[in-house]
Amino acid sequence: MIIVPLKEGENIERALKRFKRKFERTGTLRELRSRQAFVKPSVVNRKKMEKARYVQQLRAQED
Repeated sequence: MIIVPLKEGENIERALKRFKRKFERTGTLRELRSRQAFVKPSVVNRKKMEKARYVQQLRAQED
């Protein structure tokens, strides 16, 4: 459970923003979306490899 303590005289919008940031860091929504449909392990590995190639290509262009 996420707890966001309110400080004395703190704006509710600011506290809500802190809550949203903490919630985003937990990765709960990302996990729920990934569990909506089964993805075969071979497809997951292929996506990882494609991403690794892409990142490597970007880093090569920087140099």
